Amino acid sequence: MRTKIKVIAFNSSPHKDGNTVILINRVLDELKKEEIETELFHIGGKTLHGCTACMNCFKNKDQRCVIDDDILNECIEKMLEADGIILGSPTYFSNVNTELKALIDRAGLVAMANGYLLKRRVGAAVVAVRRAGAIPVFNAINQFFLINQMVVAGSSYWNLGIGFHPGDVEKDEEGIRTMKNLGENMAWILKKLHP
Repeated sequence: MRTKIKVIAFNSSPHKDGNTVILINRVLDELKKEEIETELFHIGGKTLHGCTACMNCFKNKDQRCVIDDDILNECIEKMLEADGIILGSPTYFSNVNTELKALIDRAGLVAMANGYLLKRRVGAAVVAVRRAGAIPVFNAINQFFLINQMVVAGSSYWNLGIGFHPGDVEKDEEGIRTMKNLGENMAWILKKLHP
């Protein structure tokens, strides 16, 4: 039986060294300070099909999606092994990008079909944005957490960082501070839930 608290972070940006990852890592740094195990998993640029609404997850109830030729079921397994889940996305036309939308739709439906598998895990959204449009991304991620009966970690501002070129978010002092506070708050919640 696992005794150490674990957080899985999903980076949906196709850039493994871009602004989304920089922001996620600021949150993970705070979790590591609290001796929480972390894992960063890159889904950006990998194959993740959209949901076909076949509803076989409700019929099979095996904690898996029947579409088995992409990374979705691996993502679900990682979510089930964790106490906390971070979903990080760049802002694409004022919304999450394609890979994260597929993850939200399919993992969310599988979780609901199997008795709310993600219930009471701690969720945190991380959003990278060039200028505007981040709030719909933030909301989309939080709606996934909330409908799955998860506990949502907040911060001192909406969980976003502003920057265009890789590394630009480092200049967003408030964004970096927001990620630090988010990590501290997520660690506090996780330790309260798993003393």
